[in-house]
Amino acid sequence: MGLNQTVGQPKLQGLRSYDPEVIARYFQARFWLVIARAVTVGWTLLTFVLALKWDHWFKGADRNRLKRASQLRQILTDLGPTFIKVGQALSTRPDLVRQDFLDELVKLQDQLPPFPNALAFAIIEAELQRSIATTFKDISPDPVAAASLGQVYKATLHSGETVAVKVQRPNLVPRLTLDLYLIRLSARWLGPFLPLNLGHDLCLIVDEFGIKLFEEIDYINEGRNAERFAHNFRHSTQVKVPSIYWRYTSQRVLTLEWIHGYKLTGVQQLQAMNVNPDEIVYIGVTTGLQQLMEMGFFHADPHPGNLFAVPANPETDTPCQMAYIDFGMMDQLEQESKETLVDAVVHLLNKDYEELAQDFITLGFLAQGTDIRPIVPALEAVLGDIMGESVQDFNFKVVTDRFSQLMFDYPFRVPAKFALIIRSIVTQEGLALSVNPNFKIVDVAYPYVAKRLLQGETPELRRRLLSVLFKEGRFRWERLENMIRIARTDGQFDLLPTAQLGLQYLMSEEGRYLRHKLLLALIEDDRLHTEEVQRLWELLKDDLQPSKLMSSAWDAFTYFSREQAANLFPAMVESPSPKR
Repeated sequence: MGLNQTVGQPKLQGLRSYDPEVIARYFQARFWLVIARAVTVGWTLLTFVLALKWDHWFKGADRNRLKRASQLRQILTDLGPTFIKVGQALSTRPDLVRQDFLDELVKLQDQLPPFPNALAFAIIEAELQRSIATTFKDISPDPVAAASLGQVYKATLHSGETVAVKVQRPNLVPRLTLDLYLIRLSARWLGPFLPLNLGHDLCLIVDEFGIKLFEEIDYINEGRNAERFAHNFRHSTQVKVPSIYWRYTSQRVLTLEWIHGYKLTGVQQLQAMNVNPDEIVYIGVTTGLQQLMEMGFFHADPHPGNLFAVPANPETDTPCQMAYIDFGMMDQLEQESKETLVDAVVHLLNKDYEELAQDFITLGFLAQGTDIRPIVPALEAVLGDIMGESVQDFNFKVVTDRFSQLMFDYPFRVPAKFALIIRSIVTQEGLALSVNPNFKIVDVAYPYVAKRLLQGETPELRRRLLSVLFKEGRFRWERLENMIRIARTDGQFDLLPTAQLGLQYLMSEEGRYLRHKLLLALIEDDRLHTEEVQRLWELLKDDLQPSKLMSSAWDAFTYFSREQAANLFPAMVESPSPKR
């Protein structure tokens, strides 16, 4: 009896979340399935390892390097959905995989031959408990897209809406659980003997992977993710998120709004549809930064198949939009991590390698208590020329490639959450470069970070601004100049509101410390720092028109007066006057 018929039993089919103990008990009682799959997987991987050894023995390693990397990608594709996902996960782990193999693994796309339409339609009917004709007015005879975990049909509801119907591959849970059981078993047996710098048990990495994989195949979870993502961008006119049709959705079938958009890989097609490629790239990068540094809830798989450009619609007065689809792979970033990411970007671009090493400890790339003294010069040696002659020469993929050189020499590890973030950023940058080869992610990213620091919307960001501007008690005038100059390259950065926020902060009780430090900075080294002030004025004078400046100053004064009144007469401010 084949695998599909044997393990497709309710006990596994009904498994809603990853549970390694339940999976282990199930397959320990069905050892013949484990042996059959282990032989298939083992023989396939063994032949690949022998090929690598052959190259090493006969001096062909350099000559066949790219060939072997390509073979590995094909092997993982042939082994099925679990191993495709393993390859995708490994493509973001420079601490585990050699660079030449990383370059090939990032090419993995979820492209597989579709499964039979009759089987797909049977799954839809079983899941929704109604016939295809009752559910849809019409449906495409063949899938419009096929991936490792499912395939998509285009359909029309009887109410007239055009929808995408996503159907999960049959018998997927038993296949994934068997492979996960084998991988975890191998990790437990072989992990102690592998020269891997993980910082923790290899089985934990497998379990993290299993948890995310089960989240991805739960279409109800994906629908909730989509609605949460849409809520986060509810005030944005630049982001499009498809609506979920819950009446036609189950754990294995997802029905969502059809997106009338265009893949970002077709630059000429975008231009033909009056979509400015540079504009759509800008939207993609800024919304990606918002996800990571403001909302914390981020799309971890922004590959070309999951992002579409939606042309402007003059009839509805809708601007050009970036449409996100496929919300199976999402993750949450905590507030401290969001703030530390801002720190890390600033410290990297300002070449503060000691502070950058501390950021790595905070983010979990280095264990608490790690001696950073030998790591700081290594960071400087590897990342010192990362920006070339200017900040605009910065390239994030170059950073990850260079950083991978440190992984085997120092106790770095990549936390699972940040593996997803690295995957997200590198994928977005690569996609942007495919649309515009001259695109520089830092042209968007650093102005965004500088703007957030200068505006200081939260006490934490204001404290971070202070840490950037002061070092060892001394005010770094050049940092402030550089940050303002770079922030102004963001076309949406308005200096006056930022200046108003700054004045409000300076006049507040919280700003007392900064007022004191700024006064000391002006007379540092027993001299008035008029030259620095003059440089700042030259930088700002075009934006600081007298009428607007007086208005901002008055608003700041009004804010300060209200705050003082609240402190002096809290009862009067908080309680409205009684009506007469």
